[in-house]
Amino acid sequence: MSGTVIVFDFDKTIVDVDSDNWVIDELGFTDLFNQLLPTMPWNSLMDRMMMELHSKGKTIEDIEEVLHRIPLHPRVIPAIQAAHAFGCDLRIVSDANMFFIETILKHLGIREYFSEINTNPGYVNEEGRLRILPYHDFNKASHGCTLCPPNMCKGLIIDRIQDSISQEGNKRMIYLGDGSGDYCPSLRLKERDFMMPRKNFPAWDLICKDPLLVKAEIHGWSDGEELEQVLLHLINKISMEENVHEQLIASDCKLQTLSVSA
Repeated sequence: MSGTVIVFDFDKTIVDVDSDNWVIDELGFTDLFNQLLPTMPWNSLMDRMMMELHSKGKTIEDIEEVLHRIPLHPRVIPAIQAAHAFGCDLRIVSDANMFFIETILKHLGIREYFSEINTNPGYVNEEGRLRILPYHDFNKASHGCTLCPPNMCKGLIIDRIQDSISQEGNKRMIYLGDGSGDYCPSLRLKERDFMMPRKNFPAWDLICKDPLLVKAEIHGWSDGEELEQVLLHLINKISMEENVHEQLIASDCKLQTLSVSA
């Protein structure tokens, strides 16, 4: 199954809520967040909110404590563990940030299962405050995609992953996501790939408007239990198809050997 790359969104896919909102709400800064939201891009606002938290005496430890108790469905971790055990290459493409994602994954004991995390940089500076920066520096230049927020085009990241894995053979991709930012990558998937949008969330709604725009097979899921069922079904399906393909190649080689002997 090393021929399968599984790309996960993070918020409302691996965890069951938006990690940005979770931290802001749990630390009591929702009103200020909502007040500032119309004035700047989301990613810039999160950096500003980390400054506000720091100025009000909230520590990195306070943020970590909140992240450690973020809600997630109990079947998501077993699904990730099973996919890793099957030899799939697991990656994350998320508009959250590296600090939030790594803090949560390490706490859950599943950080090492992911070969790559593509997200907005997040780090603690010398003053002990969390900085959150854009994955794509939109102040320097636009990424050129009208479907995606200015700080990240997930479609461009999928293009890069596809280019890198195409050099490693005939690999297939499964993409899981929920948000409007996950629609663009769904349009970049190929016919042999699989798109797993969360049912009745923005990516699902956008796909349903014109499903024929998505070349990949579409398999929806509603919660962590269905995510696990669908994901393991697709991994098994790919495995069976790989075995059939290998058997056909083996039998073809055998026939050629027989014909040469004859």
